[in-house]
Amino acid sequence: MKLEKILSRIEILRQQGDIQIEITGINSDSRKIEPGNLFVAVCGTVSDGHDYIEKAIAQGASAIVCQTWPQKTTSEITYIQVKDSASAWGMIASAWFGYPSEQLILTGVTGTNGKTTVATLLYELFGMAGETVGLLSTVCNYIGKEAVAATHTTPDPLELNGLLRRMVDAGCRHAFMEVSSHSVDQKRIAGLRFKGGIFTNLTRDHLDYHKTVGAYLKAKKGFFDMLPSDAFALTNNDDKNGTIMLQNTVATKQSYSLRGMADFKGRILESHFDGTELEINGRQVFVRFVGRFNAYNLLAVYGAACLLGMDAETALVNMSRLIPVSGRFQTLRSPKGFTAIVDYAHTPDAIKNVLTAVHEVLNSKGQVISVVGAGGNRDKGKRPLMAQETVAQSDKVILTSDNPRFENPEEIIADMLQGLDSAQRQKVLVITDRREAIKAAIMLAQPDDVVVVAGKGHEDYQEIQGIKHHFNDKEEIEALFAQMQ
Repeated sequence: MKLEKILSRIEILRQQGDIQIEITGINSDSRKIEPGNLFVAVCGTVSDGHDYIEKAIAQGASAIVCQTWPQKTTSEITYIQVKDSASAWGMIASAWFGYPSEQLILTGVTGTNGKTTVATLLYELFGMAGETVGLLSTVCNYIGKEAVAATHTTPDPLELNGLLRRMVDAGCRHAFMEVSSHSVDQKRIAGLRFKGGIFTNLTRDHLDYHKTVGAYLKAKKGFFDMLPSDAFALTNNDDKNGTIMLQNTVATKQSYSLRGMADFKGRILESHFDGTELEINGRQVFVRFVGRFNAYNLLAVYGAACLLGMDAETALVNMSRLIPVSGRFQTLRSPKGFTAIVDYAHTPDAIKNVLTAVHEVLNSKGQVISVVGAGGNRDKGKRPLMAQETVAQSDKVILTSDNPRFENPEEIIADMLQGLDSAQRQKVLVITDRREAIKAAIMLAQPDDVVVVAGKGHEDYQEIQGIKHHFNDKEEIEALFAQMQ
């Protein structure tokens, strides 16, 4: 592809060299540059691509896109200066793959909790309606029914646009994707055209990266600010940040709520461990999901489906057939008459949501035993808050290891304990080994009790000192239940 075509939608501040040259490939990683490639120097969070321009040229790059003009240039290379190389990189990747997002009906989902559930259920809902659909999510990416392993919540622009291109080529009409705050802040979604945006909620998370809740909020809002006028912006009216998301968007503003007036109004009629009876816009539907937080997720799914043209009756019928996403409030019934729940909850608010949902159904008929840990090399400030939320709604708590990464798991648990006073600590056991912690919880459980294992959900590994060891909470519980038979 000619360089001029690749740069056709980008404002060029300064140019040196020929833009009619043929480009053989594009990359922002100098290590992957091959002869004839275009190298985009992006100012990253860990390193600055401008430091690798000379290496990219040595690897064979014939053109450089940069934000800061190099001190030294050579006449054999084409140099292009842009205002923001991170945004340019997204637009270049989009151009390279023929602007695939413009050939799809692309809907993005953002928020602290619920992104995976909402995006995945929309993918399944439209699949049930006979559509070929694409999905970009934390758990797995799908091109139609073909699974493609997920590496990030939102991939880098090259991988992202490559996947969207494959969706177009596979005949997908709709695509649903999680939009992380990191991806907005790092401009990974620059150059994409969305038909809709959905906001679930916003609570404390990722402060190791964003530093403040305000910066985190700004990143989420940035997604809605970029939506075009022919898109919809669907927000949770019951979240205090819901209306903030819509302040500057030019998209059509829509809302959903369980508590007040909204375009899509819901009400919980009955709650059970096998599902919930909901009323949505005056129509009743039984769904196989538990908890108020899932009622919000399903309202978002219903609202988005209707805004995307699905018949309301079809949406409700298909919603009744949906099953929970892997690792999201997965319910397992033991031979001894108690229930175990596996959930990905790894923030204070997510843990609160899961335990509140358990109590809504349990109705004081049994005890709640919770197993929880916190991830290493992430926001340390949420650790004591997670412990507080867990202890507040549990009869017994076992603090254990999650993904310690490069931290000492005992030190992570110590950080969690800092949030508890001496009376609260009386409820707590510390068992660092996660397998033993789950086993202890199962052994403590009596008929009618509920064991909640939180933090890892769908993950099938434990990351310790940079090495991923196979570990799956659901598998551990099922193995223990098998021994009870």
